Amino acid sequence: MVFFLNHQTVLVLDFGGQYNQLIARRVRECGVYCEVKSYKTPLEEIKRMKPVGIIFTGGPNSAYLEDSPHISREIFELGIPVLGICYGIHLMAHLLGGNVTAAVTSEYGKTPTSYISSCALFDGLPAEGISWMSHTDYIDRLPAGFVSTAHTADCPVAAMEDPARRFYGMQFHPEVMHTENGLAMLHNFLYKVCGCTGDWTMGGYAETEIASIREKVGDGKVLLALSGGVDSSVAAALLAKAVGSQLTCIFVDHGLMRKNEGDEVEAAFRDSGMNFIRVNAGARFLGKLAGISDPETKRKIIGEEFIRVFEEEAKKIGKVDYLVQGTIYPDVIESGAGDAAVIKSHHNVGGLPDAVDFKEIIEPLRPLFKDEVRKLGLELGLKDYLVWRQPFPGPGLAIRIIGEITPEKVSLLQEADFIFRDEITKAGLDREIHQYFAVLTNIQSVGVMGDGRTYDYALALRGVTTTDFMTADFARIPYEVLSAASSRIVNGVKGINRVVYDITTKPPATIEWE
Repeated sequence: MVFFLNHQTVLVLDFGGQYNQLIARRVRECGVYCEVKSYKTPLEEIKRMKPVGIIFTGGPNSAYLEDSPHISREIFELGIPVLGICYGIHLMAHLLGGNVTAAVTSEYGKTPTSYISSCALFDGLPAEGISWMSHTDYIDRLPAGFVSTAHTADCPVAAMEDPARRFYGMQFHPEVMHTENGLAMLHNFLYKVCGCTGDWTMGGYAETEIASIREKVGDGKVLLALSGGVDSSVAAALLAKAVGSQLTCIFVDHGLMRKNEGDEVEAAFRDSGMNFIRVNAGARFLGKLAGISDPETKRKIIGEEFIRVFEEEAKKIGKVDYLVQGTIYPDVIESGAGDAAVIKSHHNVGGLPDAVDFKEIIEPLRPLFKDEVRKLGLELGLKDYLVWRQPFPGPGLAIRIIGEITPEKVSLLQEADFIFRDEITKAGLDREIHQYFAVLTNIQSVGVMGDGRTYDYALALRGVTTTDFMTADFARIPYEVLSAASSRIVNGVKGINRVVYDITTKPPATIEWE
């Protein structure tokens, strides 16, 4: 990436912590551009980036073990402020001559913590608060030049500082919402220690990126696969601003969208100045999916068929110079996660069609997190319903219908899901609950309607709250909202006679059912 050339940059060095993306997001929330890099990043590359600050993440290892992730001590000789978080504070202490050892008492979760307000990190904040701990080691001897600036009942060094060299550490995680005033602590590091000016805004990004795209594309043709999701919609709006009619968007409607969604996407982009092509391929996709129940097989069939349809349409356009993908920064980070397990593949376009002869791939959202993509969409004038669209999987309702997919089941789920989402919106919960949807199970149960027996489908409702979609808690939707949704669904959607609510967290479950 070259985006750091135009902005003050803070570098997050990842030592295997589960919150690495969240740290970067929090820094961005403070108006400072931030990138996540592996701890293995060469020192020369770090120097070229000219970061105004460096943050070491947490990690599952012990800093004093030889096979744990380490970094050259030279990083402390660059004159750049460094903040170590969790494993990061241990590594800093270990490398600079302190001692880290196994704690007699480990600390996990919400922990009462005392802070010294004279420390720049805690300036202007309460002297007592709750911090989120997750450690089995602790610092029992500080490196020369450091003093302890926070403590708990069991941890004498919950934070430390060497203000002369601008080195700081926190044993707890300021980036998680469970740490009181955690964002303010990060803000203090950025502005009071690193001297940040807050030059990272979506308005500025849009202006810079539009100019960059225009210069790159010239009079060339650009092709984008428009799914109707937030990322591809914002990418389309950005490209339309940059190159107008040189852009062609192909929207493959696989017939597995939510109710009215295909028409909403078309209405949003049909008169945008770009060339917009909608392909209604619902019957084709449902034909390919007939008799298929396995979720992974469903995904593969839909992905393959999407590319086939896209190829057929692309051939009609002729030579294309550039292909646009809606890749966002979490995709980039997770794709370079080293030994980390792959939970799901990021499909983006889903594969590059060989029918298109292009010079280069344009990824205009590559440095952005999802919340920044939404802000960019608003800057570009996208309609609210597109910007705040609920996250929707590429295979669509195919993986929210358990078992075999039929046109009748798709219609049932579209109606039921629409009612549930409508009740959430009417209750004013659509921004508080980060994802909510209905799942048509393959379970049928006995019911009574009027004086007659029914034997129809059970519908599951799912709602979660989350900061990063890597972990999630089930949303505490008020009973009256659930009751209203259930009543409307059972009385208004023939074929569903039972509604249940999923109260499982992630982990152990995933957010989607398939």
